[in-house]
Amino acid sequence: MTTILGKTGLACAVLLLAAGAAQAQELLTGTLAKARASGAITIGYRESSVPFSFLNTRKEPVGYSIELCRELVTAIGNAVDRTLAIQWEPVTSDSRFDAVASGKVDLECGSTTSNLERQKRVSFSPTIFVSGTKVLVKKGTPIASFRDLAGRKVAVTAGTTNEKTLRELSEKFKLGIQLQVARDHAESFALVKSGQADAFATDDVLLYGLIAQENAKADYRVVGDFLSYDPYGIMYRKGDPQLAKVINDSFQVLAEDGEIERQYKRWFLRKLPTGASLDLPMSAQLETIIKTMSVKAE
Repeated sequence: MTTILGKTGLACAVLLLAAGAAQAQELLTGTLAKARASGAITIGYRESSVPFSFLNTRKEPVGYSIELCRELVTAIGNAVDRTLAIQWEPVTSDSRFDAVASGKVDLECGSTTSNLERQKRVSFSPTIFVSGTKVLVKKGTPIASFRDLAGRKVAVTAGTTNEKTLRELSEKFKLGIQLQVARDHAESFALVKSGQADAFATDDVLLYGLIAQENAKADYRVVGDFLSYDPYGIMYRKGDPQLAKVINDSFQVLAEDGEIERQYKRWFLRKLPTGASLDLPMSAQLETIIKTMSVKAE
């Protein structure tokens, strides 16, 4: 009788656990529910945002943001108790916001600035990098600051904060800058290389990344003061509190155990797949942000 009761009790316990697990899964919402049902997370990546998100020689997405997003996918998988596959979806500076808001991608892993205007439409992870607008020119060109851009053709990438910054500067200082709006950073850079633009304005780290990727330090330089403040984050859909908690908790762990710093060294201080290196030490500002991020919330 004891054995029978023991077996019955064990069976009931198993049923209760199964019911509890089923109930827990039913409570999943938003992206977590979608991931549990589909077994996948869709990542939006950039093709030429070196060293954050770009294609290697095998046409695979790689980079600093990509590696941090891989960590997030693992964390989301743990949260939904399922191993998740990654589905890759290319996005541009112009298409990335619609891709996230519409659900076409779950995480946008590139070089996207988090600001108040954008936060009205999408959500962002904690800051993963801090940059700002500067200008790339060919060596020998008499351009040293944004004031020297007066009347000149300047390439910008569609849908970026840099495009907005240059338009506002041109209007404020009556510079008459002729903006050449390109689809992505590679096309913007190509306009300077071909002589169709006198300069390319975007975040300084992306300019250094493009120069490194092209092994073109002898031909180009980045000039001027910062024209904007651009903190980068991983973008995801707004109004998804379960996903927000997973992302925030994950970044706290990644900061605490040093993984963010390790990935930074890998992509900013060591050689890129092209063989070149940005040789860009972490700024004191980003060090402080990561240190603050590593503190667990009470």
